[in-house]
Amino acid sequence: MGFLKIFSGKTPEEYEQKGDSFFEVMEYGAARLEYETALAKMNKSVSEDTDLENRLRGKMIRSSEALALRHKQNGELLRESGDHEGASELLHLALELTEDPELVAGLEQLLGKAQNNIAGDNMEVPRFQTPENKAKDREWHTQEGEYFTALCGALPDEVQDTYRGYGNTFITGYVALNRGEYELAVIKLSQALEENQPDSLIPLELATAYLNLKRYEDAFLLLEQFIKNHPDSIHGYQLLCETLWTMKKFDEVDNLLFSCPGEMLDSAPILHLRGESLYRSGRHQDAESFYLELLESHGWNEHTALSLAAAYEALEKKKEALDLYSEIMSQCRGCGARVDPFIKQKYADISTELGDHSAQILEIYLSLVDEDPAGRGNHFRKVEQIYTAMGNKREAKRYRVFADSLNRPPTD
Repeated sequence: MGFLKIFSGKTPEEYEQKGDSFFEVMEYGAARLEYETALAKMNKSVSEDTDLENRLRGKMIRSSEALALRHKQNGELLRESGDHEGASELLHLALELTEDPELVAGLEQLLGKAQNNIAGDNMEVPRFQTPENKAKDREWHTQEGEYFTALCGALPDEVQDTYRGYGNTFITGYVALNRGEYELAVIKLSQALEENQPDSLIPLELATAYLNLKRYEDAFLLLEQFIKNHPDSIHGYQLLCETLWTMKKFDEVDNLLFSCPGEMLDSAPILHLRGESLYRSGRHQDAESFYLELLESHGWNEHTALSLAAAYEALEKKKEALDLYSEIMSQCRGCGARVDPFIKQKYADISTELGDHSAQILEIYLSLVDEDPAGRGNHFRKVEQIYTAMGNKREAKRYRVFADSLNRPPTD
């Protein structure tokens, strides 16, 4: 988990939690949109949180497959009732959503029957992309305008209105950026920058594209000027810090953060940027002291606690880190909030490192199997490890088979 979960608008985890709520009540389309928005929000922050990204992509696929199966079931019902056109439409949608070869085969067979009923037996059944051909862009079938609207939903209201006013070139560039098409994003966002006022927010998005292309000097020059035009932009400071960290210019980050307007110096975003700069520069002892002082002066804060836990881990203070993750989990349960799977895994991993192979840790890993599909292989291995330590060879073998099956290459 990154340290920068501090900016305006909802966090990716909040969108993820909303998606989970929709999934639980079988609103799979709404769930998928929430996960897509969470991923877009995370990408926008130049996050390197691969655990969160993999989890979100896994949940997007799970939602898409569940929605595809529902479309197939409803399509079958419509075809049996005689509504072959309605059935055909639903089956088409299901094919766009799924990557499951067996489901694709079943859908194509049903679609062929529906199409034949519409136009007669001589009608040629259309050919469809295989899952392999469409895997790269399956997630982005939403029309550009609809996807832009979904992306804007992750932004503060005033920014949404501003972005909508930048024109179609900006929309194309912004969508390309969030799809990972960074070269196209640079072209379109550069054009949009010329089409709009010089003090626009477009440099933030263009700089993000530059960062992803490792064009750090271009990003630096753009953001340096942006900060001069927008000295109160937290997002601008975050991106400029990200750029300078990548360039290993940690002293310049310190100078930047201490030169921001006076009313911002003691704000939570700037304080956390200062702490992260200490951590990223390898000054872990200083980072530890900084976060301890921050907790003392500003009170309990989950973001600060997570940052301190990371500093403890870097300093090999496993027990202190474990105590903090435990406290964070207790705080979440106390207010009824869902515990982030990342935190649960951190707690369980450190516990096993310290020799805890209890039923409590076993239960955490078993719960993570459902909550974190992308990490199932690791969770199965941990379950196997705990059962082995318990002396339960039968269950250990069972979960070893589960883990091995995930690494097994697909058969034709």
